[in-house]
Amino acid sequence: MNTDGDRVARIRARLKEALAPVEIEIEDDSARHAGHAGARGGGGHFNLRIVSARFAGLSPVERHRLVYQALADMMPAEIHALAIDARAPAETAHQP
Repeated sequence: MNTDGDRVARIRARLKEALAPVEIEIEDDSARHAGHAGARGGGGHFNLRIVSARFAGLSPVERHRLVYQALADMMPAEIHALAIDARAPAETAHQP
């Protein structure tokens, strides 16, 4: 049986392999959606903040597509909902 921690670890590993992020934060927000129709099937709700050079020059839709491609086989059974904040390194607040 997969725990929520295992799921987050697998999400992180897949995104690292596919997108080589310089920053990645994954928040499991599933508990706030307990009882929700999609959550009943076991799919979790996650918030993702990811910074990768792969996103430079891409539109938000193209960035989201890259994320979804990396996680395709986990959706919708393991990931029901994914809120994505995807940025290129030059778009982060702490850049000089």
